[in-house]
Amino acid sequence: MFKVVSCLSGRSVLTGQSCSPPSLAKLHLASGALCQKSAFKSPPTDLPEMPPCNFSPEEYKGMSKERMMEIRRQNCNPMTMKVTYYKKPVFVHQGHMQWLWDVDGRRYLDLFAGVATVSVGHCHPKVTAAAEQQLKKLWHTTNIYVYPALHEYCEKLASYFPDPLKVIYLTNSGSEANDLAMLMARLYTGNFDIITLRGSYHGGSPQTMGLTSNAAYKYPIANGLGCTNTMCPDVFRGPWGGSHCRDSPVQTVRQCSCAQGHCMANEHYIGQLKETLATSVPSRIAAFFGEPIQGVGGAVQYPKNYLKEAYKLVRERGGVCIADEVQTGFGRTGTHFWGYQGHDVIPDMVTMAKGIGNGFPMGAVVTTPEIAASFGKGVHFNTFGGNPVACAVASSVLDTIREDGTQKISLDVGTYLMTELAKLRDKYEIIGDVRGKGLQIGVEMVKDKDSRDPLPPEAMAEIFEDVKDMGVLIGKGGVYGQIFRIKPPMCITMEDADFFLAVFNKSIHNYMEKR
Repeated sequence: MFKVVSCLSGRSVLTGQSCSPPSLAKLHLASGALCQKSAFKSPPTDLPEMPPCNFSPEEYKGMSKERMMEIRRQNCNPMTMKVTYYKKPVFVHQGHMQWLWDVDGRRYLDLFAGVATVSVGHCHPKVTAAAEQQLKKLWHTTNIYVYPALHEYCEKLASYFPDPLKVIYLTNSGSEANDLAMLMARLYTGNFDIITLRGSYHGGSPQTMGLTSNAAYKYPIANGLGCTNTMCPDVFRGPWGGSHCRDSPVQTVRQCSCAQGHCMANEHYIGQLKETLATSVPSRIAAFFGEPIQGVGGAVQYPKNYLKEAYKLVRERGGVCIADEVQTGFGRTGTHFWGYQGHDVIPDMVTMAKGIGNGFPMGAVVTTPEIAASFGKGVHFNTFGGNPVACAVASSVLDTIREDGTQKISLDVGTYLMTELAKLRDKYEIIGDVRGKGLQIGVEMVKDKDSRDPLPPEAMAEIFEDVKDMGVLIGKGGVYGQIFRIKPPMCITMEDADFFLAVFNKSIHNYMEKR
């Protein structure tokens, strides 16, 4: 399964069609680049072989990397530098499906998809054509007029939901969608308090910052009044967990004595939610927010019946249940189109963004007619929500998911990836857990399996950089930044998966040798 190629001086390695200018003798570098063989002074270490690609990117003729970094430091908000990945940043120039190229022509396998945003592939030809067609007709108008793109898309999106989830409000982002869901929940119930899970991420606006439960995304200002978090039912890192708690091809290595169909961990975590309801909020609440699988939190999964029992408790107290599908929606979990379906629940509201537009800015709130009616108590206007181009793109994304079979790809390739990553978990002491569904995958890194203490940031950074230098882009997450996140465009192949597995195996081996 793990293939390597020796890049020896004087011997070029050709693998299928080139993804770079044809004039070069092609040798695969650790960075994923193709370069001239004369560049080698001495034989480098054996490296995993990058799968071939039949797309040739345009030659980059823009500003220098040095000038970009100068502007980034001087003219971009300092936050832009703070969130920049890697000691040696990736200067992205062009994308095609699961591949990205930097300004030097180096190719990377993108397994993070712009933070789980590119759903069907970078610059997917079908989606690009839909955008171009709409751009020739009408760029922008608003909801004060009636135009086909909005209504065609809303009807199509509504068809993916059961009754009574049939009313849609379109936004520009996930934070905005969650903001509006908070507002609708409070207007509809007449209550104020909202409960979320620790480690969750629901946005960075002043309102959604209260929903988000991760100190890294908090500012020392008043925010999120009325938001309370409860213990996350994390069966790996939390106090309770066993060997068959979660709906995943891979379970934790923790042992338990639960009988089939019974989960003591779930009972304990539900007990914590009951404690929160009894001590931290009024007897009547507005809502419960929950990601079907935590995204920024690191693909954290809950015991199988947790959300079902949590929804029941929330509704008994007058609250509505909101599923944040910003990262789990549109078939990413493989078994279902929406993440909530894997929990055998029907929410009262569903929020979404990211994959909805394959990278085009868009979000949505889907809810019931009754809850939507409460929004009419005032006037809310969104200049760009439901923009004609956004609707055309999003409509094409739905068509492409169906035509390309991306949900099935997520299931098959994702299951394979997790199964093989679990073998690496068994091989290396610092891989504590592998989890997820479909192409929503987390790999939790630890100092050792006994303590489960998070692997320190400097160690994470070293492995992270090494993976990038061998031609693969992944993400990081978790409360302590200890989880590698694998959430690629849903068009990757088994060959791509094997390449990543070889790269990840080599990067962990490299780190362990140094340690």
